[in-house]
Amino acid sequence: MRGTGETPLDINIRKRGAAQVIQLRGDLRLGEALEQFNHAVGELVQASEVKLVINLAEVGMLDSSGIGALMKLLTSATKRGGALKLVNPAPQALKTLKLVGLLALFPVFPDEEQAVASFG
Repeated sequence: MRGTGETPLDINIRKRGAAQVIQLRGDLRLGEALEQFNHAVGELVQASEVKLVINLAEVGMLDSSGIGALMKLLTSATKRGGALKLVNPAPQALKTLKLVGLLALFPVFPDEEQAVASFG
């Protein structure tokens, strides 16, 4: 998929307290970015790391495939006794989540500290 003008997705995963914090930079959309995301979060779920915080502050674009990946991750984490929480979605990502009516499914926090603390 290279050469399509696609913005690469930078994924930084780090442990904070009981949670895995996933910092995303770039667009979460169909293509290589989505494959990278699914691979990275799939490894966390397989390792039973299911208390997840996703920082969306630097995600410029979220398409229907990206939303589908978040929904799949939410379902996987919940089935294993975990949860998925979002931090500070960028304006365009927030607008997309509201538009498709899914914002109510995800607890949204203004910063990572509050999201991590919410796991207790």
